[in-house]
Amino acid sequence: MDVHIVVLAAGKGTRMKSARPKVLHRVAGSPMIDAVLRTAASIAPRTTTIVIGHEAESLKAALSGQSGLAFVVQEPQLGTAHALLTTETALRGQTGTLILLSGDVPMLSAQTLTNLVDRHISARAAATVVTAVVERPHGYGRIVRSGERIARIVEERDASSAEREIREINSGIYAFALDGLFDAVHAVAVENAQREYYLPDLVAIYRQRGLGVETLTVSNAEEILGINSRAELAEVSRIVRQRKNDELMAAGVTIEDPATTYVDDDVQVGADTIIRPGVSLEGKTTIGSGCEIHSGVRIIDSRIGDRVTVLNHCVITGATIEHDARVGPFAHLRPEAHLRERARVGNFVELKKTVLGAGSKSMHLAYLGDATIGANVNIGAGTITCNYDGVKKHQTVIEDGAFIGSDTQLIAPVTVGKGAYVGSGTTIRENVPPGALAVSAGQQRNIEGWVEGKRKKT
Repeated sequence: MDVHIVVLAAGKGTRMKSARPKVLHRVAGSPMIDAVLRTAASIAPRTTTIVIGHEAESLKAALSGQSGLAFVVQEPQLGTAHALLTTETALRGQTGTLILLSGDVPMLSAQTLTNLVDRHISARAAATVVTAVVERPHGYGRIVRSGERIARIVEERDASSAEREIREINSGIYAFALDGLFDAVHAVAVENAQREYYLPDLVAIYRQRGLGVETLTVSNAEEILGINSRAELAEVSRIVRQRKNDELMAAGVTIEDPATTYVDDDVQVGADTIIRPGVSLEGKTTIGSGCEIHSGVRIIDSRIGDRVTVLNHCVITGATIEHDARVGPFAHLRPEAHLRERARVGNFVELKKTVLGAGSKSMHLAYLGDATIGANVNIGAGTITCNYDGVKKHQTVIEDGAFIGSDTQLIAPVTVGKGAYVGSGTTIRENVPPGALAVSAGQQRNIEGWVEGKRKKT
């Protein structure tokens, strides 16, 4: 049987107090709707339709890289039933099961979604509602039952004092048989405090028509937490990060302080790696085994090999660090920086689009941009590759075994040959042949007695 996904993402999210669509706010590094769409994809739906409204074009643009999505616009936004109704034309002629998800409920698991489809189809229900039993149901619609069967769902604003004591809540996640669904949605009225078309009213409509309505109660209520405020965004992010940290620690990673360690969901870390407090690992980062990542480090979309040490307060973005290298403290590796095996980068060194060869080192106060540096090269303190002429970027090449003295400026494009030496304080404007010594400063002069003469004058 075909399964179709509809994701509700039209709301403004008033309590977020943001110009950005609510579903694009990030949970542990990724827009919350991305997690919803990943879970939806796990059941291989025939179609996936996103209902958009507030900042519709920016949301479409943000999701443009994902294939197989269709969009419908809800305008004006008159409630959840009205949102579903906007998909009627898009789904006309389709059969099977429709799964309705909320773009602001990012922690629903793929297993729960599979269980929902299975329960709905096996029961041959017209509708199946995902519910949970919670200690504090404030803010959620309550599940009102007749005996063991669901009778209706009442929103908190419309609930009586007795109904507000009910602890079983509506998640806003449903499965519907497409046959007859939109006929029932057209019957939803606006007899409520908000004067909106409430999707939960379908439960009572189906029961009045003698159609089967089932529930699926999740054991872990965190799965259905919705996000409507910055505080809830922070809470859900904390839960997601903690789950990731628990997963990594179970796989052999030492995380000294999980409360201050932020690891995005797509990050991979090898066994026996130690992560000190206050570390952020973001995006598609991968870290090998036996590494040590010290406090204050932020690594984004980078590949780190085995037995790498990253000392305190380094920022590494879009970089590659091979086995047994060492970085920091206070180093900055920008996109396309590439440290080969056993390379070393020290404090206040910045690399951009630069390869630092195996065993090479730049330990202090240097900028290396648009450079290819060979093996076993020493880069002295204060060295700069002057790669930009005001219009274009140019390459610097430093071949194997070269020695670059402190306070050197390399005016690109330029090549320093294999085994060459560049003296301290030199400005290199022309290629240096292999094995040559390059200097640019004039002969030193010492003026005897100059200091004493200056003192007498003052």
